[in-house]
Amino acid sequence: MNSRTLSRAGAAGLRRIRSVGGAELLLFIRNRTAMFNALVLPVGFAVAIWSADIDGGALSTNAFLLTGLCAVVLLIAGYYNLVTTYVARREDLVLKRLRVGELTDAVILAGTAGPSVAVALGQIVLAGTVVFVLLAAASAIFTRTVETAQVTTLPILLVCLVGSSVMVPVSELPDTVAAVARLLPLSPVVELMRLGWLGTAGSSTPAGFVGVFGLAAAPAAILLGWVIIGVAAVRRWFRWEPRR
Repeated sequence: MNSRTLSRAGAAGLRRIRSVGGAELLLFIRNRTAMFNALVLPVGFAVAIWSADIDGGALSTNAFLLTGLCAVVLLIAGYYNLVTTYVARREDLVLKRLRVGELTDAVILAGTAGPSVAVALGQIVLAGTVVFVLLAAASAIFTRTVETAQVTTLPILLVCLVGSSVMVPVSELPDTVAAVARLLPLSPVVELMRLGWLGTAGSSTPAGFVGVFGLAAAPAAILLGWVIIGVAAVRRWFRWEPRR
């Protein structure tokens, strides 16, 4: 396959993703609950976080809280909303019908995720979206209805909020708990974001441009691991039609 053929295939794939994403965007705009979750809930978290007395360590309080807020947006707009979207489209047989045509599984998942990803990126321009798109698709595997998504997503939401240095610095946790917390899917996103913006994740003084790359190696590897796990789980267990 030559480069021209690959280019045409890539362009066709992008057009199909935009087509699915455009249709999904209309449904997103009409869904008041999804709009509330994506646009209003993060503001509520911002007020709660800013009113708390938090020591950001080597980070200023404002820097710590702002990066934590970005992580909250990723959890709500990029994860929770997507779980309910995937489950709703599956139960309505939309995913099954889309697979009958020329669309690949990756195009369907990416196009459906488009509006949620756009909201998250539009609010914070953040790396790590891929992980939570995959995590949302994986969570949809064991979420039978849109209503039960409130229950199935709650453990991940709470664990990530508490253990990923969103509201409490990891350095303040016991050593064993901190070691586990650094392996959570949101933790490397928060760490890389803080390293990129501020040169430190909060446990040390800011590093220079070259030094940041060394500090970023471990969280980047953890993030890559979650991407691999997410891809494997979705390819193995994701359901495209209702479970009977």
